[in-house]
Amino acid sequence: MTIIVTGGAGFIGSNYILYTMKAHPEDRVICLDALTYAGNLHNLEEVLDEPRFRFVKASISDRPAVEKLFEEEKPEVVINFAAESHVDRSIHNPGLFVETNVMGTQILLDASRKYGVQRYHQVSTDEVYGDLPLDRPDLFFTEKTPIHASSPYSASKAGADLLVGAYYRTFGMPVTISRCSNNYGPYQFPEKLIPLMISKAMSNQPMPVYGEGLNVRDWLYVEDHCRAIDLIVRQGKVGEIYNIGGHNEMRNIDIVKIILQALGKSEELITFVEDRAGHDQRYAIDPAKIHADLGWLPETRFAEGIQKTIQWYVSHTDWLENVMSGQYQTYYETAMQQGRIQ
Repeated sequence: MTIIVTGGAGFIGSNYILYTMKAHPEDRVICLDALTYAGNLHNLEEVLDEPRFRFVKASISDRPAVEKLFEEEKPEVVINFAAESHVDRSIHNPGLFVETNVMGTQILLDASRKYGVQRYHQVSTDEVYGDLPLDRPDLFFTEKTPIHASSPYSASKAGADLLVGAYYRTFGMPVTISRCSNNYGPYQFPEKLIPLMISKAMSNQPMPVYGEGLNVRDWLYVEDHCRAIDLIVRQGKVGEIYNIGGHNEMRNIDIVKIILQALGKSEELITFVEDRAGHDQRYAIDPAKIHADLGWLPETRFAEGIQKTIQWYVSHTDWLENVMSGQYQTYYETAMQQGRIQ
């Protein structure tokens, strides 16, 4: 089948494309990505020359470009990873997040409805649920937890989810939604906690930690997430929401210390900074539904996944340097000149 993957040059999207092209060699995959600062075409280097892969540079907020692509490809499946996703940036520029995450989703839904897409899947986040108290480790987010967004980012993702649900109820569109916990792994842009701390430690720079570093997140290795999305798209029930969690809860400060130990660096690099406005305390997902319905469970324990991730960045210093220097943003033009994309 033909699958359009939006935001496919980003962290999770690129990992999904690499995963699904190996797992399903019969499928054709089209990546639609605006290549904003977090999009890196180099992430897709190994599939650029595949005949069943196509890259299109455009924003999901560009209605004519989206409709043109759907007209050309007539996709059976659309998976929307495209989003502005950094909480700090949403605090400084909420409007951009509404434009991309809400309006862009609405444009994709309209095109999917117009061209008879058989499955539209919205990749969302557990942040739409707000947070949980640190002193109640017995509490978890379920699919029935009320939406209670804390930041402009999570509010925009919640708005997108509500639109998807409305298109299902109003128009009968075949949709599914997944809400995941914090992802980590290869190709993650180094503004996020784990790659940022790895890059800082590798270069012996101060490692900024919000507050006292006691905020807790449920960490999910990105390949486990990709496997879950693949199951939902192919076997999930239309109209359903599925929570995808790693059952790997960790405090931020403990993650930083693990990274320092793995790289043989001193904890003196840790620098505590003023806490983020509205910083959520704890996220924790109960993935019982996706396990019961689709048989999915995370396969990667955090202790294993964090070491694999650290080693990936250590062995891909060229990738990290290209991102940090901004050189990665020239890769699209280079690929165009080489005739590898059109």
